[in-house]
Amino acid sequence: MSESIRPSGTYRTLAEQREVLTPAEERFERARQTIGLFLGPIVFLVMYLAPLPLEPNQQTLAAILSFTIVYWLSEAIPIPATAVLALALCVVLNVPGVGVNAEDSPGDIVYGAFGSDTIFLFIGAFIIAQAMITHGLDRRFAFRILSLPGVSRSTYGVIVAFGFIAAAISAFISNTATAAMLLPIGLGMMGALGGFVKEQSGTERDISRLRFGTALMLMISYGAGVGGLLTPIGTPPNLIGIGFIEEETDTTITFFSWVVAAFPVCLLMFIALCVILILLNRPEVRRLSGAEEYVAEQRRSLGPLSRGERNTLIAFATAVFLWMLPGFVALVLGEESRLYSLILSRLDEGTVAILAAALLFVLPVDWSERRFTLNWNEAVRIDWGTIVLFGSGIVLGTLLSDTGLAEVMGTGIAEALGFSSLLAISAVSALIAILISETTSNTASATIVVPIVIPIAAAAGVNPVIPALCAVFGASFGFMMPVSTPQNAVVYGSGLIPITKMVRSGIAFDIIGLILIVLLIPVMARLVGFV
Repeated sequence: MSESIRPSGTYRTLAEQREVLTPAEERFERARQTIGLFLGPIVFLVMYLAPLPLEPNQQTLAAILSFTIVYWLSEAIPIPATAVLALALCVVLNVPGVGVNAEDSPGDIVYGAFGSDTIFLFIGAFIIAQAMITHGLDRRFAFRILSLPGVSRSTYGVIVAFGFIAAAISAFISNTATAAMLLPIGLGMMGALGGFVKEQSGTERDISRLRFGTALMLMISYGAGVGGLLTPIGTPPNLIGIGFIEEETDTTITFFSWVVAAFPVCLLMFIALCVILILLNRPEVRRLSGAEEYVAEQRRSLGPLSRGERNTLIAFATAVFLWMLPGFVALVLGEESRLYSLILSRLDEGTVAILAAALLFVLPVDWSERRFTLNWNEAVRIDWGTIVLFGSGIVLGTLLSDTGLAEVMGTGIAEALGFSSLLAISAVSALIAILISETTSNTASATIVVPIVIPIAAAAGVNPVIPALCAVFGASFGFMMPVSTPQNAVVYGSGLIPITKMVRSGIAFDIIGLILIVLLIPVMARLVGFV
């Protein structure tokens, strides 16, 4: 029960999800995907041929974006496949508007965005996370937290501890990997403790229907979602939003400044998570016996730190130190210092991630056999689909700006809605991102919403950075449905979460998240100098 499992993939087809879907959910997913498969091309043709007041390349891009959004929302084909298909259409239909004899071809312009340093940040961070999973460092960290005095003596302590573990780990590795890693540990805890809970509470319920199990599984998923917001690398929407904001507003967002800005939101959201999740799914008993023994047994079975774990810690610590270094230098010497400028320009986040990841291929675990911390066959297991999707999002966002379509859309939407205040635009941005993330991935939500929010804010005469940040945070707050986020799907597959309880808890956290985003992001953005 306590053996570790691995993510089965972030972008899964209907056939791959059947084991975690009820018959009603499977019918809904089948209908959603089938409708989207045929609706996408129809929407494309309507947008492409309609007499719209747009420049030719603007209208072509609008048609491609409409097709892309339909396919993303319906997941008619895997989301990364839709992303690269959209890029191919941009090249074939010459969205950049390149002449026949131009030095750069449409393909050079469209695919050139994949040279962004943020792409390499993704790759490096994913490789480090893969090393953690390969050598079991993730499980060691989880059981270390659970072994803290008093944590495993009560159901409340176990639930809160699992949430903290999920939040802490997901700040540095993907939310999906975090949930998939903690799921078997949580199931092991339920297998070991469920009988105690049932016996001590006197309930006749099956162990799989205990409220303790429901709260534990939901805490794993929701904790991972909240923790992923803490750092730029915690979840893809963070990097996507940072990329768009820096490209369109000339605002520099460092690793350190992001952590400072995100920390209050994450902290208050986690506190709300602990309180409300336990209130809505109050465990049958509070005190537990047997949990400490189970955790101690699991820790003993892990043994001492292996060479691979030590090497992974070295690479991870190197990355974190270098990511935080510019922020510390700025605090001590000021942002005008030459040393700060030098470090910021030479040690960007992407370069640091690659340097740290490279250590994994250099640090040996057995020199005599020339075995190193990670080999390439292990490294290539990272989530390439998200990397492709992110690069495609950069391209589409850049084309939106370069063709002038973003400005046209922003002006039109701002005039139609009549919003002119920063608060109203920020709230609507976060709300739209949350709603979209309930029906498709949070990565796709950020890719759709952020490029549109920026020109809307600019057209309304307000600083676009804050509404864009609100959209980024909102994209990670899809808590209601098993299909809202991969980590929701992972824990729903445990069989311990009735769909009604996931929806009820998810609605509460969507609302709380929206309120915290709108109230705190403007304050923190000004505090760290984003605006």
